[in-house]
Amino acid sequence: MTETSMPARQTARIPAGRRAIAFLQKYGILIIIAILMAGLSFLSDSFLTPRNLLNILNQSAPLAIIASALTLVIIGGGFDLSAGAIFGVASVSAAWIAVNIDPNLGLVVGPLVGLVLGVVNGLIITGFNVHSFLATLASSMVFRGIAILITGGALIPVRMPEFAWLGRGKIGMVNVAVIVFLVFAFAMMFLLNRTTFGRRVFAVGGNEEAAILSGVRTNLVKIATFGLTGFAAGLAGVIAVSRISMGQPQAGVGMELDAIAAVILGGTSIYGGKGAVWRSIAGVLLLALIGNGFNILNVNPFFKDLTTGLIIVVAVALSAGRKRR
Repeated sequence: MTETSMPARQTARIPAGRRAIAFLQKYGILIIIAILMAGLSFLSDSFLTPRNLLNILNQSAPLAIIASALTLVIIGGGFDLSAGAIFGVASVSAAWIAVNIDPNLGLVVGPLVGLVLGVVNGLIITGFNVHSFLATLASSMVFRGIAILITGGALIPVRMPEFAWLGRGKIGMVNVAVIVFLVFAFAMMFLLNRTTFGRRVFAVGGNEEAAILSGVRTNLVKIATFGLTGFAAGLAGVIAVSRISMGQPQAGVGMELDAIAAVILGGTSIYGGKGAVWRSIAGVLLLALIGNGFNILNVNPFFKDLTTGLIIVVAVALSAGRKRR
């Protein structure tokens, strides 16, 4: 069950009001971004410059990577509250290995650590039939403890140029982190929309019982989606630690909530079965534009949080309304 267009005759029977709501649910995020960009461009000359726009993309890359994979979890009917903790474990693991063994190995191990922890989440959820919300809430506490054990509660400075290229390197004007984010995002879009696995993710989120009766191995699908989100959190953590050259056990605190907010802002149904990676990325960019714009205009941070919260409430209301229909 993917997002496909209806036949013209069938679409014509749908009342205009419902068609307008459906259009806003699908493309409303782009309209809001366009309006916001136009307003910020009018209010500040420094907003619509290549340097500022590339900086927004670079700063958003880690969160966008997590949101891209988290979209698959939520479409599949799950929730992952451990992405921020996995981000922290992966970042300190990469830093520790870079300092004690090899910098390049640290960059490789971080995402693999995230993959393993994500698969562990999936196994707990499917093996013990625990709701993903509770399972990942509990596992996030365990993962935070692991991060503290690795570092002993201290920071791990990494002062090696060969470790910093992923977070600070550039190709022309574009940061390497942005290129990594774009490649990963396109891979998630292809996986979701052009593969059998993607169709099964939609099926599991839309109606798990029907998917089981159709022969879909739903547990494997769930484990795979949580594994991908873990890998994404690990990759994002490595980019972040490479950028600041410092492993921190508390890195990524609250990041999972930002990622969930971005996915919901993008119109992915919190009930599962419907969503798109590109819209989750648009949700990340919307959050980044709000933050960047308020910083440029030197507005009280309270209004930033208020604006973000109101937008999320509207997005959830639209999702709930679509579910009722």
